[in-house]
Amino acid sequence: MLRTLGLLYRPEIGAIVGAFLVTCAFSSITDAFLTVDNFITVLTISAELGVVVIGVAFLMISGEFNLSVGALFALAPLTVIALTNQGLDMTLSFIIAILLSALIGYICAVITLKTRIPSFITTLGVMFAIRGILLMVTEGFPLKYRGPPHYLMLTLGGKTPLGFRVSIIWFIILLVIFTIILELTPYGNHVFAVGRDVRVAEALGINAKRIKTINFVLSGILAGLGGCLTLDRLKMVDPLLGTGLELEAIAASVVGGCSLFGGYGSIIGAAIGAIIIAMVRCGLVLVGISAFWYTAFIGGILVIASLINKYVGDWILKRR
Repeated sequence: MLRTLGLLYRPEIGAIVGAFLVTCAFSSITDAFLTVDNFITVLTISAELGVVVIGVAFLMISGEFNLSVGALFALAPLTVIALTNQGLDMTLSFIIAILLSALIGYICAVITLKTRIPSFITTLGVMFAIRGILLMVTEGFPLKYRGPPHYLMLTLGGKTPLGFRVSIIWFIILLVIFTIILELTPYGNHVFAVGRDVRVAEALGINAKRIKTINFVLSGILAGLGGCLTLDRLKMVDPLLGTGLELEAIAASVVGGCSLFGGYGSIIGAAIGAIIIAMVRCGLVLVGISAFWYTAFIGGILVIASLINKYVGDWILKRR
C-alpha cells in the first residue's frame, strides 16, 4: 500500500495517464493511429522535440526558463549547412554550431543572473534577436544542403534498416543519462534544491548561480543538437524552423510533471510529455482536423496540465 502511494507521488504518473488517454482517444476515432508507420512518425517527432525538452525540463526544475530554444533549434542546423556549403567539413561545422548554441545559453545565463532580469524576458529577447538574424541572413528563404549525404547526418538522424531514425536512439541515450544525473547524483539534488528555494540552497553551500548557468548552457546545447537531428530528414533548414517549439517544450515539461515554479519534476515525465505532443500532432492529421487547431490543443493541454499539477502538488503536500 505504501509502495503504491509512493508511486502516485512520482511526477511522471500524470504524463503516463495522459499518454494512455490520448492513445485511446485517437485510436477509437481512426484505425490509422495504431499502425507501425504512425508509431515511427510519432517517435521521430518526439525524439527531435524530446532532446530539446530534456534541457528545458532540467532548467525549469532549477527555476528558470529558456525561450530561445526554438530559435537555437533553427540556428544550429542552419550554421552547419551554411559552413558546410562554404567548404568546411560538416563535422567541424557541427562542433561550431553546438559551441555557438552553448555560448548563447551562457549569455542568457549571464544576463539573467547578473542583472536579475527574469529569464522569461531575457530569453524572449534573445529568441527575437536570433530569429531576426536568421531571417536577415537567409532573406527569409530556406537554406538547402548542396553536398552528398554525409556520415554525420546519417549518424544523427538517418534511417535504420528497421525503418526508424537514429534520432530516436539519441533521444533514449540522453534520456537515460540525464535521468541518472537528476535522480542519482549530488548535482541532481542541487538542481532540485536551487529550484525549491535559492536562499536555502545557498545557505547549505550550493552555488546556485553555477547550477543555473550550467543548466542554461545544457538547454542551449540540447536545443542545437535537437535541430541538427533534422538534417538528414529535411536536407534543408527554414529560418522559421522550430517556431513555437519553446512553448511545446514547456508544455511537454509541464505535462510531464515539471513545476512552473521550479524544484519539482522528472526528465522521464517530460519525455513522455514530448511523446504526447507528438501523438496529438499526428493524431489531428490522421483524424482530418485542420492543422490550425494544433496550437489551440497545445494551449489547452498546457492549461489543464498546470491545473492538474497544482492540485496534485497541493494534495501531495497535505499527505506528507
